[in-house]
Amino acid sequence: MPYKKTILLGVVGDSAAGKSTISAGIAQILGQERVTVICTDDYHRYNRAQRKEMGISALDPACNYINIMEQHLDLLRRGHAILKPIYNHSTGDFDPPQYIEPKEFIIAEGLLGFRSKALRRQFDVKVFLAPEEKLRVEWKIARDTTKRGYTAEQVLASLEKRAEDSRRFIHPQMAHADILVSFYRPPEHPKATGGQLNVKLKLRPTLPHPNLSEIVAWDDNNRVFTSSIERENDWLMEILDIKGEITDRQAAQLQDLIWKRLQERSSSVKHLRPNQIGVYTERDQKRVSHPLGLTQLLIVYQLLLARDELEKELAQMGLKIAEENNYDQT
Repeated sequence: MPYKKTILLGVVGDSAAGKSTISAGIAQILGQERVTVICTDDYHRYNRAQRKEMGISALDPACNYINIMEQHLDLLRRGHAILKPIYNHSTGDFDPPQYIEPKEFIIAEGLLGFRSKALRRQFDVKVFLAPEEKLRVEWKIARDTTKRGYTAEQVLASLEKRAEDSRRFIHPQMAHADILVSFYRPPEHPKATGGQLNVKLKLRPTLPHPNLSEIVAWDDNNRVFTSSIERENDWLMEILDIKGEITDRQAAQLQDLIWKRLQERSSSVKHLRPNQIGVYTERDQKRVSHPLGLTQLLIVYQLLLARDELEKELAQMGLKIAEENNYDQT
């Protein structure tokens, strides 16, 4: 039996960095029926009361069952179901475990997904979210006051208390990402939110990223989409900068070019056309961000390439087994 049966995406970032929003959009593009989404933050070792008593935060690896995360991702990757723990953020305690079956694609989102080598080697694609810090604070306050029952003062106090753990345990993981995603406000709009936000994508050469230079040529003023090269230690990385002011037409052109590049690499990959991409919720209203949608699509590009390669490997393995069986019968 093959070791690998499914494609794994890791989405890591600090609390309220946008992991669930990115993951939901990727699942929407691929098709919900093809995707299993799990939260690795459910693998906490202690409940909220125990953490408070011990003086340890959920960001600390010592507060999490990293070894069980490693085992469960390995099982899912090989096509086996798991009983996954469930941490209830409302009660601060644990709910009964959930039976999880792997589908074609698995998205594992959380704080510590790239913490160990054993975790990192499970993923076909690794994404780290690092939004502008003021944005993340606003997102966390909005989420935790509306969905988790905290006051704004409590959220700010928690952020201050966990700042050192973020620096020590969360931020270093971005060095292991294939794609680094940073949403930020345009300098001319310091209070921009949602669809007005720009995004900067750092594409490391650990994956074969699509050539999108045609779009730079179309955008004569280089206002809404730019591509540049930046050195990071021994690597040269491509930097994509997508502005929130990108129009529907320009976003559609860029989407079509991404699909074109994908089909140039793999004739077996079909152009998926969900009704909308880049959907997010703001004040209980569904809205659309083109930079968000294009970020999700670029990640889907990598997942579909990985899936195509896996299908080729499985087909070759099946052919090899058939040949061995025929040989045994002669």
